[in-house]
Formats: sequence, structure tokens, C-alpha cells
Amino acid sequence: MRVLVSAASRHGATEEIAQEIGKALRARLPGSEVDVIPLDQVGTVDGYDAVVLGSAVYMGRWLEPARTLAGSHAEALSGRPVWLFSSGPVGDPPKPDTEPVDVAELRRLTAARDHRVFPGRIDRHELGFTERAVVRAVRAAEGDFRDWPAVREWAAEIAAVLSADAGRPTT
Repeated sequence: MRVLVSAASRHGATEEIAQEIGKALRARLPGSEVDVIPLDQVGTVDGYDAVVLGSAVYMGRWLEPARTLAGSHAEALSGRPVWLFSSGPVGDPPKPDTEPVDVAELRRLTAARDHRVFPGRIDRHELGFTERAVVRAVRAAEGDFRDWPAVREWAAEIAAVLSADAGRPTT
């Protein structure tokens, strides 16, 4: 079984979530090939049996490269198991607490089995001028709010589904 994990990430935090998902899938799907590839290096989803696609969320939307990939490969994606994830809410509790506005359409296009929203990270030193202004205007909390146990738990759920679909036990 070949699994692709990829995410659009502006400052690396969402890419790190994709890496953790890939690591957890490798541990639970022995003998499978799990490729974690930066979104801008994904040319095709052909050859993959399943796809986990994610994006950082800015202003309530997925980043354009992730939306473009999902749209341009919608037919291929809808023909295999797909999971979507978003990263972006910050604070305790994380805000905003709603799904990105474009996820419903992305789920429809890709026939995704699930979508999860994971808290993100804000490091003002990594932000550009406009991003810092937006963060200041909405009073977004700075810090790393990513929930690594939740990320690993979701990856375990994906592995269980893929193992059941393939008729083999998970480790």
C-alpha cells in the first residue's frame, strides 16, 4: 500500500503536522510506503492507494496551493480513500472554533472520509508585516498550540481504516 501525506504550509507548522501523521502511519502500517511530500512537489496522486491532504488556514480558508491541488486532482482523489486536515486555530481554547469556509466543497470534490482541524502555531518572528498586523488586529495568541497526541490518534484511526480495507491487522 502506498500513502501520500502532503500539506500546504506557509511557515512550516502545518508541514510538521504532516510529518507527524506520516511517522504515525509508517509505525501502524508496516510494509506500506508512506510518502510525506511538500505540496509544491506533488505532481500527481496516481500510484497512491490513499491520500492525506492538509493546509494551514489563513483568514478562514485553505491556502491556494492546497485548494488548487484538490480541485485539479479531484477525480483521481475521489477514487481512493482521502482524509483532509486543517491547521490554524490558536489559543486556549483554540479560536476560531469553526471549520474553514472552503472545506465543505473540498470534502465534496475529493469524497474525503474525514476532516480534522488541529490547533496551529504562531511565531511572530516568522510572520511578514501584513501577517503581524492581522495577528495583532484579531488578537491571536502567540505560541505553539499543536496537539500532538490528537494528531497521532487521528493517524491511528486512518491506519485502522486502511488496514481494515486491506484486510490486515494494525500494529
